[in-house]
Amino acid sequence: MKKFTLSVVTVLSMSAFAVAGGDIEPVEPEVVVPAPAPEPVVVDDSGLYLGVAYSSVTTKVNFDWATVTGIPLGDGQAKVSNESAFMGQAGYQFNKYFALEGRYWYGSNLKASYSYDDFNGSPGSGESNIDLNAYGIFAKPMFPVTEQFSIYGLAGYGNTQLKTDNADVKTFLGTDKVLDKNGFQWGGGVSYAITDNLSIFADYVNLAHSVDKSYDLGGVVVINTSFKDVYTINGGLTYRF
Repeated sequence: MKKFTLSVVTVLSMSAFAVAGGDIEPVEPEVVVPAPAPEPVVVDDSGLYLGVAYSSVTTKVNFDWATVTGIPLGDGQAKVSNESAFMGQAGYQFNKYFALEGRYWYGSNLKASYSYDDFNGSPGSGESNIDLNAYGIFAKPMFPVTEQFSIYGLAGYGNTQLKTDNADVKTFLGTDKVLDKNGFQWGGGVSYAITDNLSIFADYVNLAHSVDKSYDLGGVVVINTSFKDVYTINGGLTYRF
């Protein structure tokens, strides 16, 4: 009888629990909506830039003079070694890989040393002052190695002039321009961004290469000049707007 009573109580208890449970609403699972991905940041690498630089100028010229019939009378050479000049630049950067750039170099009273054997075979030497004026327009391909450091090339066309204050040279040549050359110019360098707008750079630019010219002095004597490389090594600052 006790077992029967316990069984009835158990059944009634489970029934009551089931009825009570019918009033419990089911719990809906929480749906987590992912946040939208942030818009990509577009960095504008284009813009106008200006710069200034200190330049070291080096060149060498070999020369000789002879009769118009080819009889040698003497020869020599002149050098401008690591003289100081200044360079200004202005350009437009289209993206981080390419820019167009204009450059202008100016150097006053650059020291040129020369040595020679004169018409009689006697050696001589001396110094004179040379002024440099040069400019060029360059295509500038760039390769960013890191966010701050990049390397670049320069390929363009321009003019290079060297003027002398040596009275004898001006008399012989009939001009103070010992070099006045239009032609291909090229170079390359590196750049490092200090800030978003300010960068430092160092590069090499060849302004003129293997320029040969002869001067006929009244049908009696011919002076032959042969310029090797006229080049600059530049270091400076660039500001991008």
